[in-house]
Amino acid sequence: MTVESILQKLKIPFQIVSLGEVELVQPLDDSKRHELETELKKLGFELIEARLNKIVEKIKKIVLSYLANDDYHQLKLSSFITRSIHYEYSYLSNLFSSIEGITIEQYFIIQRIEKVKELLVYQELTLADIAYQTGFSSTAHLSAQFKKITGLTPSHFKKIGAARRNATDHI
Repeated sequence: MTVESILQKLKIPFQIVSLGEVELVQPLDDSKRHELETELKKLGFELIEARLNKIVEKIKKIVLSYLANDDYHQLKLSSFITRSIHYEYSYLSNLFSSIEGITIEQYFIIQRIEKVKELLVYQELTLADIAYQTGFSSTAHLSAQFKKITGLTPSHFKKIGAARRNATDHI
């Protein structure tokens, strides 16, 4: 009833309010969402969606720090995440997938490939060195993952990056 009265006060159209869940007629714009959050906080409530999004953002930051950690090969990603966020990994994995539409592992692979791209374009490292630095078991594994994510081979990507760098150097 309390949540229902807040929604009515803020003139937010809804269909159902039941056991802390609200089904809105339409999505909220940012200002209405902020007003609703403010009113709920006054009564000790919070938007769960906001809390869950914060957890997902924290998972993303942890994945990036895991990738930046040189000896991340020593600890599984799932263990690294659960050390920082004290929830079961299966819960975190399901939450992440439901909000992001991909698994934590897929997100991690995408971030690894982003790091590979940087190393290809800005460093003078061999593909074997890059594979080692980014935790791939071999250059073949790196190449396969890279092509799967980007649609390009690492060498083709490096040529494109070099051409772009040269073009901007001459401007």
